[in-house]
Amino acid sequence: MNLDRAVLAFAGVVVLASLSLGYFVSPYWYLLTAFAGLNMLQAAFTGFCPAALVFKMLGVKSGNAFR
Repeated sequence: MNLDRAVLAFAGVVVLASLSLGYFVSPYWYLLTAFAGLNMLQAAFTGFCPAALVFKMLGVKSGNAFR
């Protein structure tokens, strides 16, 4: 798995988990969904993603979008 796919998979898990938590626990968890969406939007324009930095430190090989 390369860095791009790892970041996308992580974003998907965060969105699905926060939607589930928002439904079953508290609607405030929907704020995490909004944060994930805003982070993906800014990463699309700037190429900077904090999750990509963490995955890179963990040794995930580089992809095309995040270096």
